[in-house]
Amino acid sequence: MRIINKQKLIETVRQCCIEGATLLPEDVLQAMKNAEAEEQSALGKSFLSQCIENAVIARNESMPICQDTGFAVFFIEIGQEVLLDEGTWDEVVNEGVRQGYTDGYLRKSIVRDPLFDRKNTRDNTPAVIHYSFVEGDKVRIVFAPKGGGSENMSAIKMLKVSEGRQGIVDFVVNSVINAGGNPCPPTIVGVGIGGTFEKCAFLAKKALLRKVGEPNSDERYAELEREILEKINASGVGPQGLGGNTTALAVHIEHHPCHIASLPCAVNLNCHAARHVEKEI
Repeated sequence: MRIINKQKLIETVRQCCIEGATLLPEDVLQAMKNAEAEEQSALGKSFLSQCIENAVIARNESMPICQDTGFAVFFIEIGQEVLLDEGTWDEVVNEGVRQGYTDGYLRKSIVRDPLFDRKNTRDNTPAVIHYSFVEGDKVRIVFAPKGGGSENMSAIKMLKVSEGRQGIVDFVVNSVINAGGNPCPPTIVGVGIGGTFEKCAFLAKKALLRKVGEPNSDERYAELEREILEKINASGVGPQGLGGNTTALAVHIEHHPCHIASLPCAVNLNCHAARHVEKEI
């Protein structure tokens, strides 16, 4: 059994928060460069160029890529041979978030109650944490700060089984078109298919973590990703909703078995600042 020191976990989470806000992953940056080269709209090309320049400045100056440094969302894999020496996982992760958002001078955006007491918690806690347990003695932490603009454009639909593939395509494409410029396109489109209502939404969020453009390992779903992306980029929404042929950089689908009477589908969009960072303890 391996014991993980509480302070080690706090510091790792703290670093994730700061790096995640300031460093755009290389796969996302390269996708932006590819999109700039292929964009046909002069205005769209100019916007993509500015996004790339902004990401470089953020990296060089250690400044946030976007003023909305997001809800702190974590995907944490805990090895079955790992124990925390003190405190609970939630307590320790949230302390890391508290320190990271404070020390990194990152915007705190979380209110303590969604309806009746919308006062800022002043430290961006509590985080949203998804745990899974795996073999081994390591802890893998993926931090994906999620801005409000793109998150607000999420959608979920419990489709009729008879709607099938075409129903999925229409729902995802229309969701992106209806979002327009609100999620700050070009977006990465996360799609969850199957499972239950909440599992489907989780899959759509998790799909955003895949390297940009990396296809689903199942060729049937990979082909579906290509079809949906083509239709989205033919919509004309374009960068920042100002017109063009780059509305999305990628469509990523994750799927799960479901009930015989169900066909749930969820869409979760990530803006062009598709931030995420991964660390292992």
